[in-house]
Amino acid sequence: MRSLKKCCPVMLVIVVLVSAMLLSGCSSGSSSQANYQPTAQLARTEIWKDINAGKASGASVAILDNGAVVYAEGMGPADRTAGTVVNPNTLFNMGSVSKTFDAAALMVLVDQGKVSLDAPVTKYLPEFKMQDPRYKDVTVRMLLNHTSGFPGTYYANNMGYAFNKAVITDTMSTLAQSSLKAAPGFSGPYCNDGFTLAEMIVAKVGGEPYLNFVADKVCKPLGIPQIGASVGERPDAGICRYYQSATGKIVPPEVLSIYGAGGLSSSASDLVTFIDSFSKGGKHILSDNSIAEMTKGQPSQWAQQALKETGTNPEMTYGLGFDLTSVPKYQAKGLKVIAKGGDSDDYHSMMVSIPDKRLSVAVMEAGQGSRAPDIAFELLDSMLEAKGLMKKETKSVVPIAPQPLPADYVKYNGYYGSEDKAYMVTVDTAQNMVNITFLINGVAANTLPMTYNGGMLYLQGKPLFKMMSAGGRDAVLVSADGGFMVFCQKLQPLAQPQSLSMNIDGKQWVRRNVKPFEGIGMDGKEIVNSAYIPGMPGYVIFNQVKKVDSPTHAGMVTDVTRDQTELNLYPKDGQTWAWVSDFTYSPADAIGTLSKGQKQVTIGKEGYSEWFKTGQDLVLDVKKPSGGRLIVFGPDTSVVYDSEIDTGKAFAPAGSFVEVAGTAGQVFGITADQPQ
Repeated sequence: MRSLKKCCPVMLVIVVLVSAMLLSGCSSGSSSQANYQPTAQLARTEIWKDINAGKASGASVAILDNGAVVYAEGMGPADRTAGTVVNPNTLFNMGSVSKTFDAAALMVLVDQGKVSLDAPVTKYLPEFKMQDPRYKDVTVRMLLNHTSGFPGTYYANNMGYAFNKAVITDTMSTLAQSSLKAAPGFSGPYCNDGFTLAEMIVAKVGGEPYLNFVADKVCKPLGIPQIGASVGERPDAGICRYYQSATGKIVPPEVLSIYGAGGLSSSASDLVTFIDSFSKGGKHILSDNSIAEMTKGQPSQWAQQALKETGTNPEMTYGLGFDLTSVPKYQAKGLKVIAKGGDSDDYHSMMVSIPDKRLSVAVMEAGQGSRAPDIAFELLDSMLEAKGLMKKETKSVVPIAPQPLPADYVKYNGYYGSEDKAYMVTVDTAQNMVNITFLINGVAANTLPMTYNGGMLYLQGKPLFKMMSAGGRDAVLVSADGGFMVFCQKLQPLAQPQSLSMNIDGKQWVRRNVKPFEGIGMDGKEIVNSAYIPGMPGYVIFNQVKKVDSPTHAGMVTDVTRDQTELNLYPKDGQTWAWVSDFTYSPADAIGTLSKGQKQVTIGKEGYSEWFKTGQDLVLDVKKPSGGRLIVFGPDTSVVYDSEIDTGKAFAPAGSFVEVAGTAGQVFGITADQPQ
């Protein structure tokens, strides 16, 4: 699970307080353990760079060598108000690193003979259904290696500041209304919802709540009992708080309701202890066969075909719950690497291990611009160099000279779809450039101009993208952790394009199924615009590109990229509303105007948030019920006030959107006045 946010420079002075290091004893016969100190210094340097640059507000790092945690340190403030600093036991949300715990818990049941990896999911969850009949072919294994074909991620209200009690029923309800984006087993783009279903299987077959099972069968046997629910569910357990770098405002402790996909928290020390359980000499909770299953590459059918046709793997080397089961530069040295990263709105983490050497690193940071994966691999390289297993690579500073574009590159001209945007690729043979242009509301926005050399496309001197044709699909790949992931997939012109029953080009929508505890990171989905793609009839953009297949429905267009959604238009309250998988929208042009005076707002029985627009500059004084929330979006739809982190009266410039979110029946009192 990941959320990409822009970070701004630090505007507050960071309190430079460093906790004491935790040094564990060394096993006899391992003289190399004394070499961790240069790596520790590198960790301090790189993490403090992130803190001082506003990319993180606090961080933790740990290194394990031959079964012992030889270095663990916390850096930065944990809670500025309380005056506490991060220490080696401080908890951070681990985000998608939780998937590895989910997979391990399920493999415990496999070892017990209660679950079969290649049995259909419906055997264990008969209530699981989808619109696409192929859902019956989804196996347990496919939930864990990202090849289920699921659309991707049920985000709505599951990343925020309170646990969403309806997370399971909401996820199952959304899947029941959804299609598959690919045949089960065909492709392996990253998928969170598979791990939510895996979590359900663990709880149902294991016979106890998911968190209890993970604690009893995974964490306690490994001596890491403090791993548990996300920091927002246990704010008094010694957590690292997140502070916005631009404002210094404290953000409420984050809760991630999808436990299996991303809802656990931990210390860096506990992460390296956990990943060491996959080493040959580590303390095991799983059989050798289950460890082998989790740590071997399990490529999709398309990835295998692409590798055969082009020599390039277009997907991460996923295992079961692991992102990486091999990395080329280490593999060339005979070193097998396993790794898993995690990104939520407010926290980032990375754990990486070389099981055969019992060498592991974990980095955890609170912040939206974290470099946790890069730092973790830098520390791994430092340890390998110290142990004489790998020489430090000398990075060339010689500029890469552009080469002529291959003659067949013109076939990549066209429009592309991805997880959240539409793109246009233009192959300019005259200028010897490939341009990738972002489409915002169907209109060309910023462009990435790239040169070609040796099969890679370079942006500002760095190899970033690669074009690929495989299995009848044209795609743009992006470099990731020594391999590639699909960035976007080419759209094909439609022989018989269809149209929706209403013209949605240039239409603005406001999201209605917002619970008051939803995370600030979701604000970019609150007010959206729908559009057509010029020259591509039959396609629409609503959060991402979709293909119209009936007057009221537009479906998914890519089968090798992550997080796709579907669109249904339906009548409600005399308007046409839009269901976009887990998001519900109503037309922005139908919302009422907020004027000077007093107004009472009641949340209806369906719990939908209420919206208003301001016709003049107003100052709002709001009386909220417990747990209620007020958000003001400026005329450009950026958030200018959010009662989750802001206090006092709210200024709403003319043309602002005002959202009131609460639970059914709650009443808000709003007094609006002109600025004095």
